[in-house]
Amino acid sequence: MRTYTTPVFTARASRRPGGLVETDAICHQGLQILGNLLRLVRSGKRSLRIFENLKMAASRTFSIGKLKFGAGAPLFLIAGPCVIESEGHALSMAEKLGAVASELGVPYIFKASYDKANRTSVSSYRGPGLKNGLKILAKIKKKTGLPVLTDVHQASEVEAAAEVCDILQIPAFLSRQTDLLVAAGKSGRVVNIKKGQFLSPSEMGNAAEKVASTGNDKIILTERGNSFGYQNLVVDMRSFPIMRKFGYPVVFDVTHSVQLPGGEGKRSGGQPEFIEPLARAGVAVGVDGIFLEVHDNPAKALSDGSNALPLGQFRVLLEKIVSLAALVRKWDA
Repeated sequence: MRTYTTPVFTARASRRPGGLVETDAICHQGLQILGNLLRLVRSGKRSLRIFENLKMAASRTFSIGKLKFGAGAPLFLIAGPCVIESEGHALSMAEKLGAVASELGVPYIFKASYDKANRTSVSSYRGPGLKNGLKILAKIKKKTGLPVLTDVHQASEVEAAAEVCDILQIPAFLSRQTDLLVAAGKSGRVVNIKKGQFLSPSEMGNAAEKVASTGNDKIILTERGNSFGYQNLVVDMRSFPIMRKFGYPVVFDVTHSVQLPGGEGKRSGGQPEFIEPLARAGVAVGVDGIFLEVHDNPAKALSDGSNALPLGQFRVLLEKIVSLAALVRKWDA
């Protein structure tokens, strides 16, 4: 007789001809799953205690042109392709997304990266690079009049990116990099900090503090899912009210939250069928903005196509979440 013990129960596997190994394996697997769940519960309780002890900071308000952030402002949208594939493609996406957003009255920021420095494989497409990428973003901004967001990966990139872009984004993997956060803060631009897949929402106060230490409190905090075992992410909806307590606008990056990191071996996979339900859930919680990577042909996208929202589904989804956001803001008024 073998005995397996956890804080919750004890399981025994009897020696039966041909059945012992199978029973042991099932018990071990079940107990491992149970152990993981118990650790998640304990972690959740710790986060809840931290949340209860946090004092609600005054809501910061700031603007980019006519686009207002914070303090009951309308739901805003950050959307675009993952990476600049070409000048023509990026401009076309900006124009199409901008037209729909304008028609529906949604404040809109175009996003695209000049360099994806954390691709799964060394052979994956990264983008046109800093110099050429910023030239393309500058042309898009001038032609469309849209505010523009892009990621910065090193402190040395910040000055050049800030000359063109309205919002500098700190990638999730770099959300604790002090030099990068401080450099972005010193630029005077709005800084969007993606929450690391390894961070609790309460820890994002430390990242925001690094930017705010420069005197720049034009900060956005973005949730993009937490690592849940290997090659999977999960979104804890408590994250939004917890991060909101820091007083900064909070955004939900929906499309990266359905990503399966490294799930296809040489690239990440995704579950785009969950984009709409997660977007609706985040808006219902009361986020300030939604982040979507959108592509006109996800199967041919050069980066993150597996978790991108197809352009053909963009209007329908935006119509739904705009209606829901208006109702939520009415409740919160």
